[in-house]
Amino acid sequence: MSFLAGLNDAQRRAVDHHEGPLLVVAGAGSGKTRALTHRIAHLIGEHGADPSQILAVTFTNKAAREMKERLELLLAQRLAQSQFGQPWSTLPPVEQRQLRSRIYREVTKELWIGTFHALFARMLRYDIDKFKDKEGLTWTKQFSIYDEADAQSLVKEIVTQELQLDPKRFEPKKVRWAISNAKNQGWLPDQMEANSEGQRGKLAADVYRRYRKALAANNALDFDDLLLLPVQLLQQNEQVRSYWHRRFAHVLVDEYQDTNRTQYDLIKLLVTDGKEPQVYDNWSGRSVFVVGDADQSIYSFRAADFTILMGFQDDFGDQAPDEATRTMVKLEENYRSTATILEAANALISNNSERIDKVLRPTRGEGELISLTRCDDEIAEAEAVVHRLRTMEAANPELSWGDMACLYRTNAQSRALEESLVRWRIPYVVVGGLRFYDRREIKDVLGYLRLMINPADTVSLLRVINVPKRGIGKTTIQRLTDAANQLGIPLWD
Repeated sequence: MSFLAGLNDAQRRAVDHHEGPLLVVAGAGSGKTRALTHRIAHLIGEHGADPSQILAVTFTNKAAREMKERLELLLAQRLAQSQFGQPWSTLPPVEQRQLRSRIYREVTKELWIGTFHALFARMLRYDIDKFKDKEGLTWTKQFSIYDEADAQSLVKEIVTQELQLDPKRFEPKKVRWAISNAKNQGWLPDQMEANSEGQRGKLAADVYRRYRKALAANNALDFDDLLLLPVQLLQQNEQVRSYWHRRFAHVLVDEYQDTNRTQYDLIKLLVTDGKEPQVYDNWSGRSVFVVGDADQSIYSFRAADFTILMGFQDDFGDQAPDEATRTMVKLEENYRSTATILEAANALISNNSERIDKVLRPTRGEGELISLTRCDDEIAEAEAVVHRLRTMEAANPELSWGDMACLYRTNAQSRALEESLVRWRIPYVVVGGLRFYDRREIKDVLGYLRLMINPADTVSLLRVINVPKRGIGKTTIQRLTDAANQLGIPLWD
């Protein structure tokens, strides 16, 4: 069984690219996940790559799970042919499970597949004690990871308690966003201050400085630190950098258009061992394989920078024209949408001047014409949607309400739609709601678990100190906090 079978020509060129850099420009619905998983399987099955030396970065945890599952199945199917000489589909379920279990133990368990934050948090668990902060701040390997609510709480305490600032004029939420943005640019407090204008910017930099100290005192990191600290560590410690450079011979990055400058620096440091990409030439048995599409960049509000993808050829490429380059492959066959939709999409995006030129080609039929309905307001819009639903249901006896779905861009838009559905007595379910880890009870349990591992975690202690209710009021907590601050010890002590 070849891992190149069933791929189109462009996918095959991408998967078969063994050593060196490659940018895969993957249009929507062009099979990029298939190309990524087949490439990893090809590296292991055909080139004998050690699974533990492969780092694959995904944009979401869901994408990481999907990649592992697909890869596990691919390799198990290959093993079935070599071991039993028969197709996967003919094997009994018990043998299929045994083969997948074996692949998990020997291969997928060893791979480093996950999001930037998950992978580099894992790296910090090995080496954070080697980090040398110029202000003398330290963390141990048992550090806690604060979510956004924890980080907001800490910033709010600094703004309102330490600095005694008016939270209405100097909003903690906005300060927290400014600090996060600075970290995503790779800035420390001094750099943030140097790049800030006016008194408000200087104050935000001061909060950032105090916030870092508070995090270190709690032996905690926020999500942004999970990227910024590894960059600083790899830049300052040649021994650590060289170890991880040798460890990861093959680096793959999905959704490359959504990377920010800190993530870009991490990739460069790992791939080139601190050298400039343009002069790095030690590609024997090594590769960097990035997949993305500048046309799909939508996370600039999170500091994502699509020009990083646009600059890949300048950094790593052979500088040849698109039609002759060996360091870029374009996936232009679309397996998702009809010709009508692709024609409209191609026409719209062609007006964008900052892009790598490509034209998505359909593999499905023409499809229905696109219709656009203009409405005066959200109420009229909701009524128009419900009218369409009722029309379809009346015209198709075999169609039930459960066969239909209404998509909306923001949660605020659901109100008018729900009211219209209720008015017409149409049963419905809102999919989604509060995320699991944002539920109060889950955050409380996690707070207790963090305290068990890291008693210096004051934010977690404050969260659960009165959960369940045990008669500890705000006044008591404030007195304890003041005493701890005066003595210079964690609140737990």
